[in-house]
Amino acid sequence: MSTSFLAAAVLRPAVSTTRKTPALRLLQQSGAVGFATVLTIAAAQVSIPLPFTPVPFTLQPMVVLLCGAALGSRLGLSAQIVYLALGCAGWPVFAASAALPQGIARLVGPTGGYLMAYPAAAFAAGWLAERGFDRRYVTALISMVCGLAIVFAGGVSWLAFAQRLGVSPALAVGFYPFIAADFMKLFVAAGIMPALWHVTGLRTR
Repeated sequence: MSTSFLAAAVLRPAVSTTRKTPALRLLQQSGAVGFATVLTIAAAQVSIPLPFTPVPFTLQPMVVLLCGAALGSRLGLSAQIVYLALGCAGWPVFAASAALPQGIARLVGPTGGYLMAYPAAAFAAGWLAERGFDRRYVTALISMVCGLAIVFAGGVSWLAFAQRLGVSPALAVGFYPFIAADFMKLFVAAGIMPALWHVTGLRTR
């Protein structure tokens, strides 16, 4: 089974001369998770509120999926769990909102479904990357679409049922305004992982 890009890039140096200890491997993995968490936080700060929906436009879905593909399923999932844990603890990691303060209240607000879907979406993108989907553009795009579908399923379902909007209104405010732009972002993002594999010279085992 192939490794994901970030794991391969981090763990490859000196493999032939030095066996990595469990402690060093854990340190490297923790650093990768921390870096992905910081990227997710940074993406949340690029937030554009829209007047016709309580859901802002952010770069987070693209970053979540890219980090999942780069770290793999387990570490990608871990990074998003850490992100949500920091947010629930009150750290200012979520997108700006005039209606809700930072903290656990965000998970029960209109965007809660999207946020809670991030770990599953990152896991899915990472699981597919571990099986070689990140090596070529078309398969990388498929893996990104699968992850994005999880994000939208979580977000729209939450709006429809937990927020009591109903399915049609939930689609109107939580899916239709974003799907075209998110697909455009994925068309770009899907080319990043294959390009990195090519540039670094890392190959499927």
